[in-house]
Amino acid sequence: MSQNINLIYSTFPSIETAESAAREMVAARLVACANILPGMISVYEWNGALERGEEVVVVLKTTTTRTAEVIARLTALHPFEVPAIVVLPVSGGLPAYLEWVSRAVTDTTAL
Repeated sequence: MSQNINLIYSTFPSIETAESAAREMVAARLVACANILPGMISVYEWNGALERGEEVVVVLKTTTTRTAEVIARLTALHPFEVPAIVVLPVSGGLPAYLEWVSRAVTDTTAL
């Protein structure tokens, strides 16, 4: 089961924008869960200038079959011009949890 689950990492400018996107994706059953981690500081270059920003990390859990849909929806909901969206394949974990993730994005009675 673990090879069928992906974590999707992204960052948002605020808790409010992160939670809004997370709620929409959970409600649409694109993701089973979203973890929102505030308080990240990013240092990066953008348009030739060194930037520093306070951001919020979001980790989304979904299946490999829903990943493309999650990326499309996340891109549409995201306020950044080029959002950080990285897919991390899950190679293992508690089987019962991985099964829950899979059911949550496919079974309408799971929630």
